[in-house]
Amino acid sequence: MGARCAGSPTAMSLGRKGYRVLAVDRASFPSDTVSTHLLHPRAVNALARWGLLDRLVATGCPPIHTYSFDFGAFTIAGAPGTDKDPVAYCPRRTILDKLLVDAAAESGAEVRQGFVVEEIIIDGERVVGIKGQSKHGGSVTESAEIIVGADGRHSMLSEAVRPEQYREKPPLLAAYYSYWSGLPMDGRFETYIRDKRGFAAAPTHDDLTLVIAGWPYPEFADNKKDIEGNYLKAIDLAPDLARRLRNAKREAPFAGAAVPNYFRKPYGPGWALVGDAGYNKDFITAQGILDAFRDAELCATAIDQSLSGARPFEEAMGEYQRIRDAEVGAMYDFTCDLATLEPPPPELQRILGAVHGNQAAMDGFARLNAGTISPTEFFAPENVEAIFAAADSRTQRMSGS
Repeated sequence: MGARCAGSPTAMSLGRKGYRVLAVDRASFPSDTVSTHLLHPRAVNALARWGLLDRLVATGCPPIHTYSFDFGAFTIAGAPGTDKDPVAYCPRRTILDKLLVDAAAESGAEVRQGFVVEEIIIDGERVVGIKGQSKHGGSVTESAEIIVGADGRHSMLSEAVRPEQYREKPPLLAAYYSYWSGLPMDGRFETYIRDKRGFAAAPTHDDLTLVIAGWPYPEFADNKKDIEGNYLKAIDLAPDLARRLRNAKREAPFAGAAVPNYFRKPYGPGWALVGDAGYNKDFITAQGILDAFRDAELCATAIDQSLSGARPFEEAMGEYQRIRDAEVGAMYDFTCDLATLEPPPPELQRILGAVHGNQAAMDGFARLNAGTISPTEFFAPENVEAIFAAADSRTQRMSGS
């Protein structure tokens, strides 16, 4: 259920393993969806492993080689990836999702577009099928060994099975974006951090630039009354970007969202959850597509182990949950802290000040935000000590000169 960034890769992975797979989505592709778009380098690596990266590159999506973070007093700019996977992309979802849907179909999965699921069929405690309407009309019932909910935050499957939800936080941030022409980015993804405001710009398809601006969730209702005015007022806090934006042209209406933060138990008798249906966090670190790709692979592997008889269902799926939670736990906390748009605490301000001007440390900070390395790794005491030692050494050299 759901054939976008979590559903199609799950269907593709299972199809390539030889399973009979049906993927359904209420949308017909290509179609758009509200999204931060960013494919961080590890997500790009997944596309490469699946044999799909060349297809994305062929669409003319510009690569992003630098992430910059403008804190007002200084800017930290670094490489988000590794030598093996150096760049990110920010594709339009109309293009990326169609590419993934096509790959699922090529794997042997049957893809039904324009299919609306109306009911989850449960026998006793086990999910056994779905009932819905195809775009050609008429009610259809399908049964399967496993029903996978890749149907987003408002997952119908999750609603039906009511999984345990944990580590919850309410919406923290509200943001709106649009696309602008005449705003070249030269391979950079730029983020701006100001008091109670955050905004960013990244190059996407058709020589357009995605520009997003956000404010704390308590301001959501008020600021909704004048989205454009509040959006431009936020960007005015970075005069250089504001000047560049004044020379650009907005090419689309505003789209926006505010999302809750949660983990859900991602499996039970006859069912599994992937992507936002099973785990979601604020979009300020733009980890959603990377998370969806990782979950799709983990979930498909666990389902394969279970259906092939290699491991019991509970054991295989329990490991999927454990790995997912361990992989994203530190980033979840880091993201939720950022999404409050509160000034960094004094210790973090000291670290950021020491990172500035140290290219290796700036690359590390960019990789932290890209999900290339974990916050645990970046903020490890030995790494922080090394950053401070390098800053002290720089200060001594400058005072000596």
